[in-house]
Amino acid sequence: MRAGRSPPKTGEAPSARDEFLAAVDSVKRLPPSDRVPPPPARPPAVARQRQADEAAALEAARAGWSALQDEDFEPEQSFIRPGLRTDTLRKLRRRFWSIQAQLDLHGHTRAEAHQALSIFLTECRSAGWRCVRIIHGKGLSSPNQEPVLKSPVRRWLQRNDQVLAYCEPAAVDGGSGAVLVLLKAS
Repeated sequence: MRAGRSPPKTGEAPSARDEFLAAVDSVKRLPPSDRVPPPPARPPAVARQRQADEAAALEAARAGWSALQDEDFEPEQSFIRPGLRTDTLRKLRRRFWSIQAQLDLHGHTRAEAHQALSIFLTECRSAGWRCVRIIHGKGLSSPNQEPVLKSPVRRWLQRNDQVLAYCEPAAVDGGSGAVLVLLKAS
């Protein structure tokens, strides 16, 4: 018998441990192997870019700005007539209404652009179109690389009674160089 084992006392049934030790009593240890042990487990992967993105978003939120906001934010980016539902602008931004016509004002002077815009809005209203895009440009070819028609176009749209709302579209629809306009139904 090996050390650490005591024989069962007479009259007692052998315990499960004693039965196991009796069963493996004749087992012999294998000689040492020449196999290479497996490498230690690698630590779990750390998503550093995700952590950096979350930290940047948190910092932007603390600063009071949305992380998705454009750098060239202006208060005049969107407009909605008083009395309209607040989700109208959200629907317009998300293209709830399809764009039915567009006007490109590249190369126009302010006077020409104002006249072209007035004519275009009247034609759209008479055709029954509700959602149109007006491209005023980003000003990349202007002397100071600043948009020349952006602010005037938006002021003219606010003064026009046919316009219910407007907003700056997504980048694929022109971004800061265009404006989506929702017109009154005819």
